[in-house]
Amino acid sequence: MKSKDKMFKVGDKAVYPAHGVGVIESIESREISGDKHTFYILRILENNMTIMIPTKKAGDVGLREIISIDEIPRVYEILKERDVMPENQAWNRRYREYMEKIKTGSVFEIAEVLRNLFLLKLDKDLSFGERRIMDTARSLLVKEISAANNSSEKNTLQNIETIFSC
Repeated sequence: MKSKDKMFKVGDKAVYPAHGVGVIESIESREISGDKHTFYILRILENNMTIMIPTKKAGDVGLREIISIDEIPRVYEILKERDVMPENQAWNRRYREYMEKIKTGSVFEIAEVLRNLFLLKLDKDLSFGERRIMDTARSLLVKEISAANNSSEKNTLQNIETIFSC
């Protein structure tokens, strides 16, 4: 990944942890408690939600550039790994661990979550919460890889599904 201190411009795509890819719609100054602050106004592509992020805290909250096209093969390699065994633990503990990984915003951690849940699903039925996390991880990966690759989400989803159908 690139520097956490990147200054984004209007129109840049960025990733906000647990929400996914968005577009910097504007950069605005606001006065709060007598102090002037500058904010990125980020619109999440998935649901059009708007998030105000202080430019000085962007790195601290995990706002980052989308992965480069060169990093996509590493994501696919993580998804292809089959010699990992998810720990045999209660679903609620797995759920917490997976949510923590998703909240990091790391595309590689999210790929691990999707892969682990896919492997777990081969052994037993997933809980409702685990199915939701799996859907979230899949959606976050599809959106970011599509944005990085300048490809359709449909093609990216097909690529991921092909990995899991082997």
